[in-house]
Amino acid sequence: MSTAIITPQTLSGTINAPPSKNELHRVILCAALADGNSEIQNFNLTNDIMATINAIKILGARVSFIDKKIIINGSSTFSTALPKINCDESSTTLRLLIPMVASRGVRTTFLAKDVLYKKPLFPYFSSLLEHGVAFTNQNLPFTVSGNLTPGKFTLRGDISSQFLSGLLISLPSLKLDSEIILTSPLESSGCVDLTIDVLSKFGIEIIKTNSGFWVPGKQTFKPTNYTITGDWSLASFFAVSGAIGEEISIKGLSIESKQADKSILKVFERFHINHSFEKDCLTVSPSEFSGANIFAAQTPDLVPPISILSAFCKGSSKILGTSRLKYKESNRLKAIYTCLNKFGVEIWDTSDGFIIKGSASLSKCSLNSFADHRVVMAMAIAATVADGKVYISDAQSIHKSYPHFFEDFIKLGGRVNVVDLER
Repeated sequence: MSTAIITPQTLSGTINAPPSKNELHRVILCAALADGNSEIQNFNLTNDIMATINAIKILGARVSFIDKKIIINGSSTFSTALPKINCDESSTTLRLLIPMVASRGVRTTFLAKDVLYKKPLFPYFSSLLEHGVAFTNQNLPFTVSGNLTPGKFTLRGDISSQFLSGLLISLPSLKLDSEIILTSPLESSGCVDLTIDVLSKFGIEIIKTNSGFWVPGKQTFKPTNYTITGDWSLASFFAVSGAIGEEISIKGLSIESKQADKSILKVFERFHINHSFEKDCLTVSPSEFSGANIFAAQTPDLVPPISILSAFCKGSSKILGTSRLKYKESNRLKAIYTCLNKFGVEIWDTSDGFIIKGSASLSKCSLNSFADHRVVMAMAIAATVADGKVYISDAQSIHKSYPHFFEDFIKLGGRVNVVDLER
């Protein structure tokens, strides 16, 4: 465990956006389903990504790292008998892989760290049980067996988009067509759009319908060379710093990206924040901005940086549509509320989010990050303009998604000392 000790200092300058973690998960799995070599460029080996890479290796895929590329040969995937996969803390790895191994009839045991034990899986189980898949129990660790059968799958749209993405990756390989019917509006639809976009690069067709998706069977994944685009969600932390401090530019982002969190640009428009985008570079400048009402059901990962924006606006802001944040790496609603409260920000719970009143200054304090990577990053940005040193617990949790966050923080002029408390 480690603590980040941050001395206030506004950030400024230019950095490169980290590569998209969500995109890379999906590309790795598609490459593992392709018969031949796929090359992946522009990546970070975060803890979550390593969980997915280790998983496909355990399943038999061949993985090598040559000339700053990940080379994956999927011709031997699913060759391992009775594999045991440790998903570490990566819910994406777990949820995408469950139907994938079932689609090939590979009896697989899934293990993970305690944080995943609290994340809901029952809606997934109930749907898969109707299609030939069996589970030894409903809580981790468990073993998946049986053969996933094609047909009609009925899912609520308000459960994790990872459930739906897992099916979209797995169903095309089955012998018959399948249909996914959504019984309520789809939340985090951008993550599903990203999945469909990645699948298309590997030669897989998914057809959107009025009620959900049609997935033709007998499709074959084709090896491809893929360059991962910059991560809008992770870039948003430093973009917010540009709004509350000094000008910051972030390179390597694509305006054509299917990432849902590209909507941070719309958030900036709602708050009237000075920003521009040219070629692959987002620039955000200090702004005097008023509060806004944000509905975040489609982009829950943007709630931490939006919360920091709200803490500095004139007036009050409402952030709604946040119910699924209770099931992230922490109860992220509770974590954000607790941290902003310690900073001296006025914040109120609602039935579906927060009301945050802007503050002229933030107090020095010690914060419990609840070992949540996005909470650490959000509060580190807020700490740059606090009125004294800020201590943030479990700073090592950034390795889940953005291992070099504090390196970029220092590159932009930030002052941080990360202390390992176990030494």
